[in-house]
Amino acid sequence: MGRKAQFTKNQFVDAALKLAAEQGPGAITMGSIAGQINAPIGSVYHRFASREILLAELWLRLVESFQQGFLEALDQGDGLQAALHTLNWVRKHPNEGRVLLLYRREELTSGEWPDEIKERARQLTQELDKGLRKFTRRLFGRVTKKSLIRITFTLIDVPYAAVRRHLQAGRLPPVSVDELVRKTYLAILGRYL
Repeated sequence: MGRKAQFTKNQFVDAALKLAAEQGPGAITMGSIAGQINAPIGSVYHRFASREILLAELWLRLVESFQQGFLEALDQGDGLQAALHTLNWVRKHPNEGRVLLLYRREELTSGEWPDEIKERARQLTQELDKGLRKFTRRLFGRVTKKSLIRITFTLIDVPYAAVRRHLQAGRLPPVSVDELVRKTYLAILGRYL
C-alpha cells in the first residue's frame, strides 16, 4: 500500500499562480514552486512531468475560470454583462487576473503539450468562438466578419484594455471604469439592441 500524497496538483498550481502574479513567469521553476509550499522537488515532478505541463495546467485553469462567466452572460444574451465580466472577474480574482491578462500564453509555457492538454485548449477556443458567434447572430441576425470584429472589440478588447493598465500599475480597476465600458458598449452596439 502506497503512501498518501502529501501535496495535491492544485497546491502546486496555486503556488505557480502566486509566483507568476507576484514576480512574473520567469520566477517559476520546479524548485521555486516546491519552495513556495515547502514540498520536496520530487513531489512536483511526481505530479507534473515538466514545468511546461504545470504552467499549461495553470493557464487552462485561468482561462476556464474566466471564460465560464463570460460565456454564461453571452448565452443569456447579455452582452453588457459579458463586457463587464472582465472587470468583475479581475476584482474577485486579482492574482488570476494579473497572470491571465498581463502575460501571453507563450510567456507562461512553451514546448509540446500532451494531447489531453491540447484538447482542453482547443475546446476552450472552440467554446469562445461558438459563444461569440451565437451572440453575434442573435444581435445582428447573421455572422459576418465585420459584425464579429465589432463584437470582439466591444466585449473583449475594450474591457481588456480598461483592466490591463490598472493591473500593470499593481492595482485593481476602479469602479468608475465600469461606466466607461458601459458607455463604449452602448456607443458601439446600442443601435442594435
